Amino acid sequence: MAKKKFYAIKKGRKPGIYRTWDEAKQQVDGFPGAIYKSFSTESEAEQWQDGRDSISKAVPQSDGKADGLVLYTDGGSRNTGNVAGGHVRKEDLAAWAFMIKKGSLQLSDSGGEFGATNNRMEIMALINGLKMVIQRFGDQEPILVVSDSKYVLDAINQNWIWGWKRRNWKKANGEIVANKELWQEVALLLGRIKHVEFKWTKGHADNTGNVFVDELLNQTMDQMTSTKQVPKSKTTTNVQKKIVQNKEAASNPETEKSVQDLMTSFKQLGLFKDPND
Repeated sequence: MAKKKFYAIKKGRKPGIYRTWDEAKQQVDGFPGAIYKSFSTESEAEQWQDGRDSISKAVPQSDGKADGLVLYTDGGSRNTGNVAGGHVRKEDLAAWAFMIKKGSLQLSDSGGEFGATNNRMEIMALINGLKMVIQRFGDQEPILVVSDSKYVLDAINQNWIWGWKRRNWKKANGEIVANKELWQEVALLLGRIKHVEFKWTKGHADNTGNVFVDELLNQTMDQMTSTKQVPKSKTTTNVQKKIVQNKEAASNPETEKSVQDLMTSFKQLGLFKDPND
């Protein structure tokens, strides 16, 4: 028995996914410049048609080559639940952070919101990180995204996001997808980037990149605690510069102590070197 195939048509009389060659042939036969391809699974066909054939489910053992581009993302909140309007209160702290590492170059940024969920911050970290990658390196650079969020990674690697998109951002049961506007932005960004791979890492483990972004977002929430305001997001090119900026912004002893603790932690992790040592 012949294996079932799915035919994805990018350019033809009516682009789409077709389950038989006879149906697909009607859309491409005699059509000038037709673009189409066959796949063994429907999800692969959908990925290719949407320009996402480079997104991989593979989980490599390392964070990529030494000179490769790695994007670490993390989001967090200090509240009693994960449901906006329920256990999450309007004054609760939430923040996101990312770090881009390519060879000796390191870029990082963080921002926050009051009353946001942890899941929202995880998506925000990815969005802001991908935007910075495109801004600094373009959309052709292969990217490895490292995150501890199953919520984000499953939505992408399990292709849930593309199912939501086909159903007008609704789940299979008809419910509107939570954080719809953010997922729409993620879909647009992934559609631009040609080569991207996602890797899960255990949160707060020995992955220095993940530890760094976790520390960074907690630093942002510490500032929100002391100032009652969200600090302005400002991308920095190295760890030392980021710490100095936040040290200058400290407005009380509690924040000052937090900065000093972070410097000590970064030194232990080998992420910061004091020029006076």
